[in-house]
Amino acid sequence: MNRFVKNEKKQKQRRASFFSAGFSLLMLLALYFGISYISENTIAKQQESLETALQRCVVQCYAVEGTYPPSLAYLQEHYGLTYDEDLFFVDYTIVGSNLLPDITIIRKD
Repeated sequence: MNRFVKNEKKQKQRRASFFSAGFSLLMLLALYFGISYISENTIAKQQESLETALQRCVVQCYAVEGTYPPSLAYLQEHYGLTYDEDLFFVDYTIVGSNLLPDITIIRKD
């Protein structure tokens, strides 16, 4: 009879360790997906900030100089525009000397 009691204890210990391992795995997955969500959200906010900064720099250049900036490099040199070039590709297309340039921001993956 004593050996059946020992078996039951071992089974309970196995169940407890299985539950602990499963719970730990579940928590690790929740942490991973939470960090992924926060990271994705941060990159989206960075892109919004870059769009806003570009628009402000272009408008400021037009207000100060009377013409739109000739290139993106001009904005970087004269108006202090900085961004992560490894993360974003900025297409700056001049439409005309007195027309707002076409600015497209694409996130690199």
